[in-house]
Amino acid sequence: MSKVAITGASGFVGTSLHQIYTQNGFDVLAITRTDILDVEKLSNILDGCDIVINLAGANIINRWTEEYKELLYSSRINTTKNLLEAMKLTKTKPKLFISTSAVGIYSNKKQYDEDTIEYADDFLGKLCQKWEEEALKATSLDIRTVVFRFGIVMGHGGALGKMMLPFKLGLGGTIGNGKQAFSYIHIEDLKNAFLYVTNNELTSGVYNMTAPVPTTNYGLTKALGKSLHRPTILPVPAFILDLIFSEGSKVLTDGQEVVPKRLLDAGFEFKFQTIEETIDNLVS
Repeated sequence: MSKVAITGASGFVGTSLHQIYTQNGFDVLAITRTDILDVEKLSNILDGCDIVINLAGANIINRWTEEYKELLYSSRINTTKNLLEAMKLTKTKPKLFISTSAVGIYSNKKQYDEDTIEYADDFLGKLCQKWEEEALKATSLDIRTVVFRFGIVMGHGGALGKMMLPFKLGLGGTIGNGKQAFSYIHIEDLKNAFLYVTNNELTSGVYNMTAPVPTTNYGLTKALGKSLHRPTILPVPAFILDLIFSEGSKVLTDGQEVVPKRLLDAGFEFKFQTIEETIDNLVS
């Protein structure tokens, strides 16, 4: 039985991946935060694992104080460094390392795919670049390495779970002017993409984990309102989010328009290609 080790296994995406890998006959090990801090112990856990999946990282939707920025950095960069050190020490190295990043690495000027190198010159953009740089060092250990740049993951939980209540109460609306791009992925497509990379010899490198048809915040708002049969007339002023999240509000008030060119070119088929298909499925 193939073994999969997952950091961040207790989170929204982690629990979904734990479930899908278990259902497909894999032996799944959850790596704890304590495990990550002890490289020698971590290497013993990873020794003999076929796949290592790195989902660890503090919640990006929060108030970005200087202290919280340090946590965002350490929970991603230091965790990835420790995983690399641990994999170096294993007698039997993993065949596949899947790490994560975010579409926040891109600028917001146009539509981007993996061949575009126009990165955001801000904290999140630089954090993602460093995160990916550390993860891709696993290729030097002769480990096939895939980095998934996540859009907003839509499912029963996560970001959508937080949005649903105000929309159900008829209090939902656009954020700011609603024109900012919104790149997302249905949790089912995300799980299937992980399995696809696991079961097929896709080459090492970066893959955008987003639906093929990006939308805007306005498009998301209208799709939610239509599926829930609720009005969407109460916009959330951007300055309110600035007061709550400070610099972290950029995750909500800004956005990237991203397409998953490499997954499509590799033959992966998305079940939910548009925001309307995604929302209709999750709300029904």
